[in-house]
Amino acid sequence: MAALTLLWLFAPLDWVLDDVWGTLLDALAGATGVRMLGYPFMQRAYLAAVCIAIIGPLVGSFLVHREMAMIGDTLAHAAFAGVAVGLFANATLSLSVPPLATALVVAVLAALLVQALVDYAGAYTDTSLAIVLTGGFALGSVLVTATDGGIAVGIGAYLFGSLATVSRASTGLLLAMTLLVAAVVTVAYRPLAYVTFDEVGARAAGLAVGRYNRLLVVLTAVVVVGSMQIMGVILVAAMLVVPVAAATAVGGFKRSVVAAVAAGQAATLTGTTLSYSYDIAAGGAIALVAIGLFAAVRLGVTLRSG
Repeated sequence: MAALTLLWLFAPLDWVLDDVWGTLLDALAGATGVRMLGYPFMQRAYLAAVCIAIIGPLVGSFLVHREMAMIGDTLAHAAFAGVAVGLFANATLSLSVPPLATALVVAVLAALLVQALVDYAGAYTDTSLAIVLTGGFALGSVLVTATDGGIAVGIGAYLFGSLATVSRASTGLLLAMTLLVAAVVTVAYRPLAYVTFDEVGARAAGLAVGRYNRLLVVLTAVVVVGSMQIMGVILVAAMLVVPVAAATAVGGFKRSVVAAVAAGQAATLTGTTLSYSYDIAAGGAIALVAIGLFAAVRLGVTLRSG
């Protein structure tokens, strides 16, 4: 029964990775002569990059307009603690817990803690973010050093991102996260937008503002954990913020979200290619390309207005 369940779960992933995405990139590799498009690990990396460029700007658009851009960095540090928890448990208790799973649990709990500090403890948003950020990184560093640095090697890929560590399982998890985030944002788009641009009016209209605030921070935690395998903990917030900033010149919120996703796609696909071609950190390459796009857009806007 367990084997049949696993087969049922992984069959769609195999179909997407091999029959759809793999076939498409194999055809592109044959047509263009770019051999890396035919490598299975690069096909997984490109698919992960596409997913990250969808969910990052999609959720980041709400965060930026609510002036909550730094929550991504806070939850990334909490996710770092979650990865350390998983690696520590595996090293000391001989378990086989997926570090991404523990990272997701810890990041979601941290997201809810941030919102609780704002709602019930009277802490200002930047104060609550600072408390959770430092607490998460402190916990992670303690766990890393508690094993005499034994898990430091394993955690390096999560800090800086790596194309080679994007496995089939993590790609499947990211695909599931992308579908979940996209579906939730689609269903809850109107109340999320209402709360983002007029929280007072949303309360007066009877919306459960606290519920949608918690939903937004939980979605952010999911995006952070999903993006961490390529972007790395240190730079994961870039995909929540920079593409959205690049799209601010586009009028209308919906159009700006679409433009932010397009900018994210350009940044992740270009950065992933540069990372492989020059053997550099994937997260750094993607972030720099995204910042370059932002600078080019701002320069273009300035020249047009001038």
